[in-house]
Amino acid sequence: MRDRDTRAMLSYREQRPVIPAKKRIRKYRKEGGAADLVRVEVLIPPSARNEVLAMASRMRAEHRQTRDLQLLLDNALRLYGSRILDNVDLGRLPDIRSRAAVAARAMIDRGDARAFAMGRKILDRVSEREH
Repeated sequence: MRDRDTRAMLSYREQRPVIPAKKRIRKYRKEGGAADLVRVEVLIPPSARNEVLAMASRMRAEHRQTRDLQLLLDNALRLYGSRILDNVDLGRLPDIRSRAAVAARAMIDRGDARAFAMGRKILDRVSEREH
């Protein structure tokens, strides 16, 4: 049994094309998990290092939350936009949080059960960002 599994694994490796490391790295930087972030190098006093690292961590967390909220909102508008936004102009609202909150409340009020669940999920994400 074990020999058969090993042979199957080896044959899988042989079928898979080998991608050069430089090409993999380039693809990761363009399409990977941190593709929308940039590397920054700054010179600061040693005493401020932890403060800068904490600030960078907060900025990454906020960026991730905003990106996730935008994805949820885009999906909701793709599925329910015409039904829930009859008299609402989201473009007039100042930021993603307010746009998401208005769309979520409209989904809860005017949508079906699935729209209600998506609206609650979006409102939960909006309230997470406030804390």
